[in-house]
Amino acid sequence: MSNHKLKPIMFVGTCSDAGKSLVNAGFCRVFKQDGYHPAPFKAQNMSLNSYATPDGLEIGRAQAVQAEACKLEPSVYMNPVLLKPTGELKSQIVLMGKPIGDQSAYEYFEENDRAELFEAACESFQKLEIEFSPVVMEGAGSISELNLKKRDITNMRMALRAGADVYLVADIDRGGIFGSVYGTIALLTKEEKKAVKGIIVNKFRGDARLFREGKQILEQLTDIPVVGVLPYFQDLYIEEEDSVSLISKKTHAFAGKVNIAVIKLEQLSNFTDFNALSMHPSVNLYYTVDIYELRNADIIIIPGSKNSISDLNVLKSSGVDKEIVNASECGKVIIGICGGYQMMGVSIKDPDGVEGTAKETEGLCLLPVETILKNSKVTEQGEFYFREHEELCRGYEIHMGITSPVNDTYKPVNTLPDGSGEGCWGNHKCWGSYFHGILDNQIVIQELLRTFNVDDHDFDYNRYKEENYDKLAGYMREYIDLEYVYKHLKS
Repeated sequence: MSNHKLKPIMFVGTCSDAGKSLVNAGFCRVFKQDGYHPAPFKAQNMSLNSYATPDGLEIGRAQAVQAEACKLEPSVYMNPVLLKPTGELKSQIVLMGKPIGDQSAYEYFEENDRAELFEAACESFQKLEIEFSPVVMEGAGSISELNLKKRDITNMRMALRAGADVYLVADIDRGGIFGSVYGTIALLTKEEKKAVKGIIVNKFRGDARLFREGKQILEQLTDIPVVGVLPYFQDLYIEEEDSVSLISKKTHAFAGKVNIAVIKLEQLSNFTDFNALSMHPSVNLYYTVDIYELRNADIIIIPGSKNSISDLNVLKSSGVDKEIVNASECGKVIIGICGGYQMMGVSIKDPDGVEGTAKETEGLCLLPVETILKNSKVTEQGEFYFREHEELCRGYEIHMGITSPVNDTYKPVNTLPDGSGEGCWGNHKCWGSYFHGILDNQIVIQELLRTFNVDDHDFDYNRYKEENYDKLAGYMREYIDLEYVYKHLKS
């Protein structure tokens, strides 16, 4: 382990989805490989893709992934502020891993100076900096949104407070890279521009040597070196940050495969639940609310939702609810995860208005359970035994509801180590569970696919992720001037 203390490093963007999270994860693994003790940090995240830390707190999934790249357990200090859109133009604010209420976008960005949130972010960063080196920081969206900048707690304000070396990530695949990079740098203050040590061009298609002239032009325009040109990675697997990546997901059934349709809810959360399942060679997993594509599915999964009642009512308005019930009656496999599990029950009740104005809605009536939403939020990791299997499985829970049996036909799908039950088992073709990550466990995938006469796929998802973190680090070494980066971090 290196004893040399490195300055913090921060990756910011010209826009959302420029690739900051990916670059951050790559550098986390590079620093770890080089004998340092890195930790990720993002002051504020906005995402429905969240994760429960070992101590039962909630953070953005991106920082959990980056912690994994650092070979660390995720901590709430890595993402002290999380905004989870709830619909109705509001977001739930999660501060230090616990929800503190909902606010509209106007209230949050215009009326709230967010001093409390910024101080919590700074305190979290300071705790990380004492223990880790370097702290690998991530910005959010564009760093030059002037109308939001005075209340910014994530980008350059945080970078300056931390004394971080800043690297600007630009997405060349969108087009307009010269304008976006030049404009972003031009709108910074002198102090902010001084903190920017380099530019990283991301998602370049083709031979990067063809961008030599472009690199020179960017450097002349900005007076900041281009330290790397990263290719558009086609052979790399790193879990995505949030639902913007759903745009590129499959949407259709495919002949000759076990077709698994995930209902594309408006407020779908934790879509990473299905990544391991999608890698089975006999599976075609796709996202849809198209009735005809649902009819082509062998298995239908109702995923997690930030607003179960609202999303279920949308399914009812489009007739998707009836299609799911008909599929179940025809013998197709239907499973629900978290909010999807709630929807499969008899009813969902929200007497305290936890998720919105609707107080109750009838469920799909596929499982003999009912859900009452509560203000208290369950966020915890857990272990369980799936059905009669003796292999210990792992997952995590993030929900604001209590689901209970409505009659004596109820059977749990999982058994916890203390002997209590979890989820509901109708039969091998109809069940639901609160556990996110349940489908990361191979025994569950094998059980799900056993009636389709496909070979077992001996696949270690965790090992696969580790291999890809190392591959990503290799790309960082190949395409980025790490000597330059280290020189500044050590100065």
